[in-house]
Amino acid sequence: MSRRKGRDAARRTGPEALLGGPRAVFVWGIGVAVYFTAITYRTSLGVAGIDAADRFGINASALSTFSILQLLVYAGMQIPVGLLVDRWGTRKVLTLGVVLFTTGQFAFALSGSYAVALLARALLGCGDAMTFISVLRLGSRWFPPRYGPLIAQGAALFGMAGNLVTTLVLSRVLASFGWTPTFAGSSLLGVVVLVLVLLFLKDGPEGPEAEPRPEPAARAGGYVRRQIAAAWREPGTRLGLWVHFTTQFPGMVFLLLWGLPFLVEAQGRSRAEAGTLLTVVVLSNMVIGLVYGQVIARHGGARGPLALGTVAATAAVWAMAVLWPGHAPMWALVVMCVVLGSCGPGSMIGFDFARPANPPERQGTASGIVNVGGFTASITTLLAVGVLLDATGGDYRIAFASVFVLQAVGTVQILRLRGRAHRRERERVVASRVETVHVPV
Repeated sequence: MSRRKGRDAARRTGPEALLGGPRAVFVWGIGVAVYFTAITYRTSLGVAGIDAADRFGINASALSTFSILQLLVYAGMQIPVGLLVDRWGTRKVLTLGVVLFTTGQFAFALSGSYAVALLARALLGCGDAMTFISVLRLGSRWFPPRYGPLIAQGAALFGMAGNLVTTLVLSRVLASFGWTPTFAGSSLLGVVVLVLVLLFLKDGPEGPEAEPRPEPAARAGGYVRRQIAAAWREPGTRLGLWVHFTTQFPGMVFLLLWGLPFLVEAQGRSRAEAGTLLTVVVLSNMVIGLVYGQVIARHGGARGPLALGTVAATAAVWAMAVLWPGHAPMWALVVMCVVLGSCGPGSMIGFDFARPANPPERQGTASGIVNVGGFTASITTLLAVGVLLDATGGDYRIAFASVFVLQAVGTVQILRLRGRAHRRERERVVASRVETVHVPV
């Protein structure tokens, strides 16, 4: 076995020899730095909600519009961004994304009216939408396919680190220096990563076969339709979308908007305790992401059980906290937050279904389709919880029950598509082995 590995390594030449090496780590690290910055900007409003309400003179409903608008822009941009990544390449799309989200963050720092601030957050969301798919594509070009799960989970891990920086650092800077210096100062990080992208980032290893070029037909008017249709026909793409839809949204809804009010108003916790519990979600996400990535990289068959297990565990702790008579004890809330930390890593499994189902020239489009899932569910739940809270006079038990509806819908779709996607994946593996046997070396 070791001798065969040695022969395989010796035959690797050209761009393939650069896959997974130090240069690959360096280039991918630049892409991850861009995503880290985007997440820092995306979550910065989470620690500035009270300041934003005072600055713009708005109520809670208007404040929630910031988060909903940003997610709407993000979700709506996913398929267009995937198409752009497939057609333009990673470097151009990431460059555009950095310019947009840095401009949005700086404009948010200077905004003096609610309307201008909304436009700034929409611009930020547009740039943010260009980062994650680009980082996934960058990883697929610079690392061997077996590293795909680790690449996805690693990117998500650094994204959550950006969330952690927002919670632990940006909140303190905001309290010490105020609105404009904090947000304007943070925009300098975007300038730094833009310089790194322009100077050092490359789409793939050098060489004529490093980055597949679109066929001439790709420039025709039907390119968009063909790309989307071809990716959607693959059961793995659709399964990935529903895995992302079903796993991601409870944790995102909790972190992005409704976790703090639930813990303070429904569970009687102080703001400091609630902030600590939200930090537990972030830390849990980072740890579980590393575990999921290692497990899936070694055992591809674990994808389905991990995804369904994440959904089941999330539903169980959600029901425990919501249905607990009176205030839930601290240990129950800690367990809830630890399990909610698995939502992000669970959603990354969706990309692990879509990746082997699509060729390299369609990876961006397929990833965009998958990424729409979780953000669509998050937007729906953010709105549903708000409407139900208003309709019931603030009853979190009823409002949070909307989570179970979307989980049930998503679970049914996962079970319906799982067998079909696995069969198609096995057929593709068998076909590739037959082709390898018949191709002379």
